[in-house]
Amino acid sequence: MEPASEKISARPATMADLPELGDLLRLLFTQEADFQPDHARQESGLRLILTQPEVGIILCATAGTQLAGMVSLLYTVSTAEGGRAAWLEDMIVRPDFRDQGVGQSLLQAAITAGRAAGCTRITLLTDADNAPAMRFYGRAGFQRSNMVPLRLALGKEG
Repeated sequence: MEPASEKISARPATMADLPELGDLLRLLFTQEADFQPDHARQESGLRLILTQPEVGIILCATAGTQLAGMVSLLYTVSTAEGGRAAWLEDMIVRPDFRDQGVGQSLLQAAITAGRAAGCTRITLLTDADNAPAMRFYGRAGFQRSNMVPLRLALGKEG
């Protein structure tokens, strides 16, 4: 796919975007250390967000009619902040659209959406060895936290 010379813009995703969003997540989860692509799980998660706006929003970056990237903003409540907060997840730009401002456009759209939703903070996770991502988010004002993420997988009990 050739990069479009058209202006990059960001918009909320729709159910019609589901197949391409799934493709983007497959790409993302082949790059992240903690996750593996699983089409059924990713589609289920995407559907939950798309059909429940109170859960969050998925934003797409487009160049003309081409989907160039995506980001998810998921809402929660922070007692520390005394209000709504957000998790920025699933930020991915197609390789042929990188270094063209797509990521910056998506990140700015997510920050704007977070403010519009009344969020007081956006938190994100990135792989510890992903220095380019840390520089990218740092340029946007994100700061490294003293908090360390821990995870417990809750499998389905039979």
